[in-house]
Amino acid sequence: MPLPDRPHHRFWPSRLPHELTVPVTSLWDNLETSARRYPDKAALVFLGRVLSYAQLRRQAERLAARLHALGVRKGDRVMLDMQNCPQLVIAHFAILRANAVVVPVNPMNRAEELKHYITDPDARVAITTADLAADVAQANHDLPPEVRLRHLFVTHFTDAFDPASPDAGPMPAAWRDWLLTRHALPSLLDGSVIPWNAALDNDLPLPEHTVGIHDLAVLPYTSGTTGMPKGCMHPHRSLMHNAVAANAWGNATCETVSLLVVPMFHITGMVSVMHTTIFGGGTLVVMPRWDRDMAGWLITRWQVTSWTNIPTMVIDLLASPNFAQYDLSSLQHIGGGGAAMPQAVAQRLLDLYGLRYVEGYGLTETAAPSHCNPQDAPKQQCLGIPFMSCDARVVDPETLEEMPPGEQGEIVMRGPMVFDGYWKRPDATAATFVEFAGQRYFRSGDLGYVDEDGYFFLTDRLKRMINASGFKVWPAEVEALMFRHPAIQEACVIPAKDSYRGETVKAVVVLRPSHKGQVSEQDILDWCRANMAVYKAPRIVQFTDALPRSGSGKVMWRALQELEAKG
Repeated sequence: MPLPDRPHHRFWPSRLPHELTVPVTSLWDNLETSARRYPDKAALVFLGRVLSYAQLRRQAERLAARLHALGVRKGDRVMLDMQNCPQLVIAHFAILRANAVVVPVNPMNRAEELKHYITDPDARVAITTADLAADVAQANHDLPPEVRLRHLFVTHFTDAFDPASPDAGPMPAAWRDWLLTRHALPSLLDGSVIPWNAALDNDLPLPEHTVGIHDLAVLPYTSGTTGMPKGCMHPHRSLMHNAVAANAWGNATCETVSLLVVPMFHITGMVSVMHTTIFGGGTLVVMPRWDRDMAGWLITRWQVTSWTNIPTMVIDLLASPNFAQYDLSSLQHIGGGGAAMPQAVAQRLLDLYGLRYVEGYGLTETAAPSHCNPQDAPKQQCLGIPFMSCDARVVDPETLEEMPPGEQGEIVMRGPMVFDGYWKRPDATAATFVEFAGQRYFRSGDLGYVDEDGYFFLTDRLKRMINASGFKVWPAEVEALMFRHPAIQEACVIPAKDSYRGETVKAVVVLRPSHKGQVSEQDILDWCRANMAVYKAPRIVQFTDALPRSGSGKVMWRALQELEAKG
């Protein structure tokens, strides 16, 4: 069904159509095509080492052949647990070339959390870096034999760069210790551990590439209001649409040089940066994690033209005492999401470089952007307008009646970027889609409004979620992990104000009578840091004798949130 005319179309970039025809080829074909067109062109730059498109394709094909030889077949799920590095890109495309499905995992997850990412997608193969391999092996060790991994591929960061190279840049001391350490490879109970270079050193035959645009490509996980994280089923077509659309929306060409620092396990880094740039034949300058002075140096050294980020990164870079040393004049596009960009910072970018910070909005379920500001007409602290091929509305969450401009409601959307549903969760899939105006719309769970120009603004969250520096933290998941502590009888996780992160995680805890006086708040904080990703772990713990409950016995988390907000 064609998109209807909407108020925001008055501000639509005149050079672009409202809708795109999605290519009928797989995501692998984007790399293969760019490698054929630009074989000697830089695809990846990592701490001074350049990997050409021909090299990237060849290494991905060799790893795909190895995966196939070990029994990976069409539709099989392969867990990919890495910080940003060239090996992640190689492995991602190798899995796709082997007709399999990428299961991207946040590398901050610890062994207890990793069990879910092995068992829920039924993964039998995992690919990780040596600094994370022990946690993967431990998670696997604790599982029943019938659901364990069979093979674990492990790489060291130094497989991808030369630390002695002058082009490696002013590597932060903390990075040097982390990136250069040669970890001993763990053993895998009931399985094999395969070093990265040994995996690529083969002349094995490649399988026929048989997947199409409707086949499952990526299974990223997202948490929600209840239970453990759910896998979002994204076929090749949904990611392909947003990769092609983001390329056009951002005025990208094969000469685009993108700074890739937002994590590739997350849908934004994966689709809006990695897949978008590979589709266009551009260059990815890869950062393993954030460091403001390294970012300034890389933008200057490699003449970066496009930078997708979260606003706290820009704030941090502008605050660097070394900022005057960096040349950001090559930047032609800068934008991101996850949190609102402060107006004063956006204005400084405009005054210094003539750059308009382009904010966007999207969810794991929508393959990153469902909304984005037009580059020529952005509004500050605004989600933007519905993205290419997307129709979005604001409706009453109860009646599903469309709300007039300026009135708050739930944001719903439809379009080719929307996922197929939740893995193994038909109940959750049914609950997240609604019928509106004769069409099937995805319920975002976010509250907002549309102004008279058709621009969308976020006002609140219908879902229970904490936004800590752009990282989404779902209280139900943190609570489920905390209940495993023997001293915790009950826990309720809520947001607390934080001057830098915007929000941080606070846990209100009721201790078991047997542990009162034996366990401190710091003990709980330390346990959480050891057993869950650092961004999820509570920064504040408050003991209480009882949690407030409703007449039906449910914990009144809203009451605790409101009390915290009042200070």
